[in-house]
Amino acid sequence: MSTTSQRPAPTPAAVVWDPSLLRYRFSAEHPMAPLRLDLTHRLVEAFGLLDAPHVSIIEPPVATDAQLALVHDPDYIAAVRRASEAASDEDAPFGLGTEDCPVFPDLHEASARIAGGTLAAAEAVWSGQVRRAVNFAGGMHHAARAKASGFCIYNDCALAIQRLLDLGAERVVYLDVDAHHGDGTQAIFYDDPRVMTISVHETGISLFPGTGFANEIGGPDAQGTAVNVAVPPRTGDAGFLRAVHAVVPQLLQGFDPDVIVSQHGCDGHHADPLADLRLSVDGQRQLAFDIGDWAEKFADGRWVATGGGGYNPLRVVPRVWTHLTAAVLQTPIPVKAEIPQSWIEHARTLTAEELTGDMSLYEGDESERIPTVMGEDADVWWRSWEVGYDPADPVDQSIMATRRELFPLHGLDPWFD
Repeated sequence: MSTTSQRPAPTPAAVVWDPSLLRYRFSAEHPMAPLRLDLTHRLVEAFGLLDAPHVSIIEPPVATDAQLALVHDPDYIAAVRRASEAASDEDAPFGLGTEDCPVFPDLHEASARIAGGTLAAAEAVWSGQVRRAVNFAGGMHHAARAKASGFCIYNDCALAIQRLLDLGAERVVYLDVDAHHGDGTQAIFYDDPRVMTISVHETGISLFPGTGFANEIGGPDAQGTAVNVAVPPRTGDAGFLRAVHAVVPQLLQGFDPDVIVSQHGCDGHHADPLADLRLSVDGQRQLAFDIGDWAEKFADGRWVATGGGGYNPLRVVPRVWTHLTAAVLQTPIPVKAEIPQSWIEHARTLTAEELTGDMSLYEGDESERIPTVMGEDADVWWRSWEVGYDPADPVDQSIMATRRELFPLHGLDPWFD
């Protein structure tokens, strides 16, 4: 008899995908480029993640107006439809037609399809069809109830959360590790004590949307259910992981969620052009696996994961979200794994027109532009909160600000728990 321990078989899981998700394209120059999704899907496929018998594919439906109205104002939905039909930025209300959210002919349907994908993922998880699901095209966390913002039209995360509540979930945790504050999702559930929104992000003092401070703790009837850790610019893996671990598991244990919905924007990477954090691919991979572990420990294994921001579509996004997909599917890819040659060959064919956004991302020789392994040989060690609090450390100052505001509301000691 073999004495070698064997990893438990992965539980049923799903990936939301269809090429129609690539239609969410504001313009040729906009940083929210569908290339991010295409290269991620190609890398997921190249590693054979979708071939495992426990994995199913969810084809994302277009969310109906009635479904979108679970979290969005009907007048706003109608305005998005009208703007799509007119395909013009002129007189477009509700935050539409801006530099961040320009109008394009497929605006409504493309946005509603992303929302429908995360909605379908949530339904599959709650029904027990799968235990975990990922829609890396989702994560549109800036969209508010009646306003487009920050490249986001319909808030798929909020839609999934509301659907879970309607289906019978008593408590849902939304966990956001994007570089930017998850302001839209927080605002939609700010007065709902059944939903805890947790966002760890670069401080709004230096970064859009300028919100997400420690004293934003929820409305009068939901005190303690909005949680924000605003870390300083240039925070790296060690600081960010310390912040997450010093706040999140303690609150998860106390809140006892039925399901976790997470947003994994990878714009906290040191090579992302739109934020000022210093995370690595390895650090963001660690976050995905940590959240998966917490779903098992605190939410009976129920986990709905989404993508989000991330604007280095060649070197960063595909690797981070392939690791995220692998975490959801419980089929981890080592950081030293070589990227399949088929993906590298495809990356070599990309033209300057296809590589939209900040062209400085693609300067240098091929070895600098096109990654060949799944990690960056980064040190993801982080100092546990139990080791002690350094009052001179700006990250620790941010952590303590949040713990002081939130922990007493949950019967926790801000210094020791």
